[in-house]
Amino acid sequence: MHVVCVGLATVDLVQRVERLPGVDAKAEALAADVAAGGPATNAAITAAALGATVTLVTAVGAHPLAGLIHADAAAYGVTVLDATPLARTPPPVSAVTVLDATGERTIVSRNAAGAEVPVPPGLAGVLAGADVVLADGHHPRLARAAAACGRPLLLDAGSWRPVFADLLPAADVVVCSAAFRPPGPAPVREALRAAGVRRGAVTHGPAPVRWWSGDESGELTVPPVAAVDTAGAGDVFHGALAVALGRGDELVPALRYAVGVAGVRVRHAGPRAWLRALPGAPPAVA
Repeated sequence: MHVVCVGLATVDLVQRVERLPGVDAKAEALAADVAAGGPATNAAITAAALGATVTLVTAVGAHPLAGLIHADAAAYGVTVLDATPLARTPPPVSAVTVLDATGERTIVSRNAAGAEVPVPPGLAGVLAGADVVLADGHHPRLARAAAACGRPLLLDAGSWRPVFADLLPAADVVVCSAAFRPPGPAPVREALRAAGVRRGAVTHGPAPVRWWSGDESGELTVPPVAAVDTAGAGDVFHGALAVALGRGDELVPALRYAVGVAGVRVRHAGPRAWLRALPGAPPAVA
């Protein structure tokens, strides 16, 4: 199975703290990790750990920090198609702070704001060979190419971006967070249905996942877990969902599988340690 993930790659500095510092205050980190991040990147590493062949289409460049992204992706078996291989500007950097007592996280990141990323040579061929394509909408030109490729498209709709107006009608499945707010007064599900989305879901962290498929709808319970780190849990959910959809699962079983994998992620501290807990997954690489 070939999963193609299209979207953001960042360098994440993840620090675990006993308390969040206030204004003009300091806090000493209990632990710190540096890893590649971003919705599409975390989803790609998840899909690879679950046994898929994965290509990540993103913008990384030639800045020294870009080497960390390439190395981290390669360590977990992800092939990177870089749309900006000669760019000397640094890739986006995210500061992620995880509260030790609850696993809740805060994030400061510029994401891909202001970046104009071209469609790289060879993208059409990569997309044509995909069993499923996941797009997070962070690089609009790449996302539009993904939407136009004719392969099954899964949209990770974490928060509204204007490009989603073009992507929604082409999507086979749209999964959005509780924070996703399309323009207009209509509730999220009704707004997505009006945009032509026939299958989708809304996640609410530990609360039930609300789903619909055609005229059917329902809720999927999220089993309670002792969460120690929620950073990237939504990205992991989308990566696992892409794998399930790529192998032909129907929506509800695919969502249930993704919930289970995300549950493994939140029980482990740090961006990669959780991968060692996946049954049959290859060992994580330091």
